[in-house]
Amino acid sequence: MELAIVTGVSRGLGEYTAKLLMKRGVHVLGISRSKQDLSSLAEENGVRYLHLVRDLSNLAVLESINEEITKILKEEAVEKLYLVNNAAMIDPIHQGMYYEAEELAKHVQINTLAPMVLMNHCLKKGHSLGVAFTGVTITSGAAERPIYGWSAYCSTKASINMYTETVGLEQEMEKTKSKIFAFSPGVMDTNMQKQIRSSSADQFKDVESFRQYKKSDSLRDPKEVGEVLVKLLLSEDLVNGKVYYVTDYE
Repeated sequence: MELAIVTGVSRGLGEYTAKLLMKRGVHVLGISRSKQDLSSLAEENGVRYLHLVRDLSNLAVLESINEEITKILKEEAVEKLYLVNNAAMIDPIHQGMYYEAEELAKHVQINTLAPMVLMNHCLKKGHSLGVAFTGVTITSGAAERPIYGWSAYCSTKASINMYTETVGLEQEMEKTKSKIFAFSPGVMDTNMQKQIRSSSADQFKDVESFRQYKKSDSLRDPKEVGEVLVKLLLSEDLVNGKVYYVTDYE
């Protein structure tokens, strides 16, 4: 069987990615803070859907998720394993000097630590159990340029890019069966965009540009972006450690 673990599955890109994978015969383990029941769609496509309501900002919770993954891999005949690290947060949006330590710690936990911990575990278990593994973490153009008010988001996404490139290099040099990449989806019509548009100009200097994206209907449909992501995830021609951009497939 083929199994995909998708974080942030309750809405947006995570939800569409999970649905598209199930339509392609892939079983899905969805993870999010709120319940998402995709069991009907799973049944229609002859696959299973399991959901874990979990908060990725808690390290102990991350460890419990890894235990669940290990249990599934040992009990099920998984031949191919996929991980889609989609969950992320944009807050805090403000000048860095105004960040509170607690909110910054939560941001780094969700955007950097959680995807690294989950990816590392899947890499290790996939390798030890002889399971072919492909993992992707959703990144952003913000990883490659400074944006006023987004020092946390820019930094965590930049760290994900470098993590991906480094671990991808390791997998190539060790000649494992594993592939890891990052995917930059561009500006999508999601709840995160709503948060961005609700910022004040003092917090985020480019807020008016993002409001214009919505007004001019320039935001990408998460479903269409999900189709590109799933096509890449299931591809046999992935380059280990590469950052892929949705704009390359338009």
